[in-house]
Amino acid sequence: MSAIPLIDAQAALGFVIAQASIIEPGIYRTIYPDVQYRTLVPVDTTGSEFATSVTYMSQDQYGKADWINGNADDIPKAGTVRSKFETPVYTAGIGYGFGWEEIGRAQMLGINLSTEDAAAARRASEEMVDRVALLGDASKGFTGLFNAAGVTPVAAPTGSWDATTDSQLIVATLNQALLNVFNGTNTASIANTLLLPWTKYLLSATRKMSDQSDMTILQWFLANNVYTVQTGQQLTLRGVRGLDTAGVGGTTRLVAYRNDPQVLKLHMPMPHRFLPAWQSGPLRWDIPGVMRLGGLDVRLPKEVVYLDGI
Repeated sequence: MSAIPLIDAQAALGFVIAQASIIEPGIYRTIYPDVQYRTLVPVDTTGSEFATSVTYMSQDQYGKADWINGNADDIPKAGTVRSKFETPVYTAGIGYGFGWEEIGRAQMLGINLSTEDAAAARRASEEMVDRVALLGDASKGFTGLFNAAGVTPVAAPTGSWDATTDSQLIVATLNQALLNVFNGTNTASIANTLLLPWTKYLLSATRKMSDQSDMTILQWFLANNVYTVQTGQQLTLRGVRGLDTAGVGGTTRLVAYRNDPQVLKLHMPMPHRFLPAWQSGPLRWDIPGVMRLGGLDVRLPKEVVYLDGI
């Protein structure tokens, strides 16, 4: 068996750079079906990539017209109240690399370098964003979609679904979550998205609405919920990992909200990218990966509702 020839460091670097240009487009086209955040929250990638924070204004209005005397000087007034918020942005990183022997064999045999480590790095970056978006990060002061600051959880009005055989009570809980947003915003808005713990999603997807019906609770509710009846649009209802223990005391949590950038937004001014390859040691060539990420802003907390203990 012939020995692996010595390789020139500059030639190896050129080889790695060429290989990286082949690997990266395919890696970024890969879809990770169990990474949840992209379909659950709006993602904002605008703004300066190296900004230290994102500043935004939240506005509310007040005022009510009323009867007055024709000669009155105390006209009711309307106005607006603005609040300024600032979300910090931090840098995170995950990359991959190749060793001397791996590069030498690939050059000798005329084959491409493996894409597996690059895929693992890209996957790890998506998993981090998913965690920050949904659960926050205490080390950076972030909260997420499942535990947003400013949203007060309430106990499910009908208690645990496991304790009832009345399908109408489950439907009432789901509709109540939608109406809590509707009533909390003085009928100005209604939730268009419901997220359920997987155990409760499975229960509603498999239990019949009644002995006289072949429809499951989930099928019936999707066709007859108050959002769809009111707007004529399809409600988004998903079973989501992490909600089985997201409630107070580790209980189940239902999340209802209006999925709209006006309500909530994840800031990612620099999505994950791979930087140019470099020789990090005598026998190692690395491709760093970096991203800059802020937290999830819930700009209108009244349009997000938590029901615990379903």
